[in-house]
Amino acid sequence: MAAHFLGYDSIGIEWDRNACETRYAAGLPTIHADVSVMRETRFHEIPSSVEVLTGGPPCQSFSVAGNGAGRRALETVKEFIHRLVEGKDEAEVDKDLHALGDPRTALVLEPLRWLLKAIETEGRDPYKVIVLEQVPAVMPLWEVYAELLGGGEGRLNGVKYETSCWKLKTERYGVPQTRTRAVLVARRPGQGAVEPPETTHLPFELRRGKGATDADGLLPDSDIPRARRPWVSMAQALDAASKSDGSPLDVSRLVQDGKMQFFVVSNYGSGGDPKKRGRRLASQPAFTVTGKVSRNRVYRNQAEYKAQRYDRFTIPESGVLQTFPHNFPWSGNDQAQQVGNAVPPRLGMYVLSKALRGNAPSAAELAAATTWPAVPRATTDQLRAFGCGDQSRCPPDSHKISPPRRKPSP
Repeated sequence: MAAHFLGYDSIGIEWDRNACETRYAAGLPTIHADVSVMRETRFHEIPSSVEVLTGGPPCQSFSVAGNGAGRRALETVKEFIHRLVEGKDEAEVDKDLHALGDPRTALVLEPLRWLLKAIETEGRDPYKVIVLEQVPAVMPLWEVYAELLGGGEGRLNGVKYETSCWKLKTERYGVPQTRTRAVLVARRPGQGAVEPPETTHLPFELRRGKGATDADGLLPDSDIPRARRPWVSMAQALDAASKSDGSPLDVSRLVQDGKMQFFVVSNYGSGGDPKKRGRRLASQPAFTVTGKVSRNRVYRNQAEYKAQRYDRFTIPESGVLQTFPHNFPWSGNDQAQQVGNAVPPRLGMYVLSKALRGNAPSAAELAAATTWPAVPRATTDQLRAFGCGDQSRCPPDSHKISPPRRKPSP
């Protein structure tokens, strides 16, 4: 989506059928496939004109919220990276990766394997730019990537990159949500050093412990540098989106006494105690939007909280907190998971613009990114035929529809 708003064409490879349906509805060319299979047997289907490789390997096994298999295997995965570059037997590498338990952990190596495939395939050029994104726990792996790509040794055949690794806070780029991401940018030499995108907003810092109040994180005007704007709040983002033409957002239920002054209770508890779950005010950025965003409880006041009368964010509202356009055509099932899995498009625009053009997205590009263009049904059908036309090549059982459950006899 960031590429689209910056004027670049792209093609996606997506395992999840539901995410594919959303992409088809949005007019985004997508192949419904396993990235490993595409690399091994269908690499020729990717146009040779593709110059940029972007990837976000699944984060669950590395993230704090996941089962932690990836974090425990970090040192082992580093070893695999070196083995691939040094030209070790890939079948043996795959066997050892499989033994790690969580197959998603191995996918963090796919961007490297795609680069090696491009280098070793006749008629292909190495990617000019590589952009990878993950949870902060993966930063040690990105640093290994950066070191190897900068050396050009082994199977890289002398192909070198200028590299940089960043930890970026989303609220510092105008995203109404706190979320830290680890980003690797690698660029072929000749374009200068790779610098991180300059921040545009203040960080959100919330004090915890005794004496902390709901107003913590709100900086007085005297503490705001002139070059930085305050972070964007949930109320600001939702209110602006609700006023756009054709917006599906109706935030009137969140308004009290003429303004939005709700608070959100996180779906994550502290030691399983719901009373210790975090809170965010409407005047603050949202918690990190995860696939469980629909479980967050929204209250207008303390009386509703005591009575446990709460609301939920809708899918379009959750998308807006991720900086998706208000009218983005979410489709398929598991839409909350789709929203939570995504990179905030606004952050993506800052990263891609810096990596590809060396500057920040323009004000006009950022403004245009608040609305998604209408996509004709015929275009969606054509993209589905392109991405899923031969369902035998889609991931196994991905198009299998479970029969409806029968109600038990009385």
